[in-house]
Amino acid sequence: MSDIGEFLKKRIDSFEPKPLIYRYGTVKSVADGIVRIDGLPHRSYGELLEFESDVYGMALDLEEEGVGAVLLNTSDNVAVGTSVRGTGRVTEVPVGDELLGRVIDPIGRPLDNHPLSTKNYFTAERPAPPLIKRRPVDTPLETGILAIDSMIPIGRGQRELIIGDRQTGKTSIAIDTIIHQNNTNVICIYCAIGQKASNISQTVKTLTDSGAMEHCVVVAATAGDSPAMQYLAPYSACSVAEYFMEKGKDVLVVYDDLSKHAVAYRTISLLLHRPPGREAYPGDVFYLHSRLLERAACLSKEYGGGSITALPIIETTGGNISAYIPTNVISITDGQIYLESELFHSGIRPAVNTGLSVSRVGRSAQHKAMQKVSGSLRIQLAQYREMAVFARFSSDIDSTTKKMLDNGERLTALFKQGRRQTFDLAQEVIMLGAFSENAFADVKVSDMDKARRELISEISSTHSNLVRRILDTKDLDQETKNELISAVKDFMREKGDK
Repeated sequence: MSDIGEFLKKRIDSFEPKPLIYRYGTVKSVADGIVRIDGLPHRSYGELLEFESDVYGMALDLEEEGVGAVLLNTSDNVAVGTSVRGTGRVTEVPVGDELLGRVIDPIGRPLDNHPLSTKNYFTAERPAPPLIKRRPVDTPLETGILAIDSMIPIGRGQRELIIGDRQTGKTSIAIDTIIHQNNTNVICIYCAIGQKASNISQTVKTLTDSGAMEHCVVVAATAGDSPAMQYLAPYSACSVAEYFMEKGKDVLVVYDDLSKHAVAYRTISLLLHRPPGREAYPGDVFYLHSRLLERAACLSKEYGGGSITALPIIETTGGNISAYIPTNVISITDGQIYLESELFHSGIRPAVNTGLSVSRVGRSAQHKAMQKVSGSLRIQLAQYREMAVFARFSSDIDSTTKKMLDNGERLTALFKQGRRQTFDLAQEVIMLGAFSENAFADVKVSDMDKARRELISEISSTHSNLVRRILDTKDLDQETKNELISAVKDFMREKGDK
């Protein structure tokens, strides 16, 4: 069922009849997918409007003398004089367990060539949970990415921005995080906004091959879709997530990306002749994203205890994070993961700039075991990068500085991870515990990945109880810490003997 009009007509006809008095309006002008309508009073913002020939639009301008609407499907059948009626229904999206493993568009049409039948519908735009229903963010959402879990922890219910230039690994971090939730009972929603259909197809294939689609829903508005569909996409994805949150489940939502979302809204606003502001964006572009991201929440136990964790993605140009849309979203979110092109091209991947990255939830969203082994990592990394700049201009370096630089190089190498290569909590604690015990002091930087794999393999096989205890308790008490140090020293001795 590819036609939008036929799909929406079928859904509207299936609603229970109510005593409605339909008022008709007339199209006054139509251009570039924007329709001006005379008459049509008593409409709601975001309401579906039905034109002749089963063409549908969405009301976005409510004026005294008429309505301004944007067409959801491209059609040549709408012309001046065409009659229009309101449906009485605000734009909705299907929700429910039936969506797991499916790919849909922002109005709920299946894009994976399989029929979809659901009983529940949520409006695309819903109010954010009030303060009284929320509780502090205190439960970690593990990404499986060592640099993030140790230094920029993300909590369930948090909004953490992923920001950087194009082709720096933003989507890869989000997809790896989704795949890492395979055994955590976290439901994932991936929202693709304005991307090429081939890229979205590749992402779906990656999620399917990794087994992540079983707990995932993909909401997609491709680059070929109308600006209205791209505008609706993140709100629809959030409504799908809210269904699961209200059932008491933890949900992760990735918005990829909100830069294209803002551009789509700018396009609609300019065509609707709204006054342009900075960079031609309308004055309410901040509200565009704030009302979306405020819907991410961690609910109190008496309201089900569910949560929505939001990972919005923003694309910068030339590393300029002080541009209009990036600063807007940074001010809304609870921290950002900044990916730097220079680090990416130098082979440090994920290319996380720890100096500009921050999590405003901080240690409260981190397991105790991780807290105890990652305390001074940011300071060590910052000192290394600061010293490395000066070391470039000097050939005479004292032993203390050389030791710091060597230590920093190995720490940087430790944080390198390939795509689809994630670690569980025990593996991350083992690696950082070994680093703090100087287990990698004699390892060449180029051999760090091999040494890391050997360490994890050795301790997992010879100290399985230790690994299980870390995973079960999420803590590192003195006994467990002593056993970990002992296991690391045994590994070091074996490596030294070889």
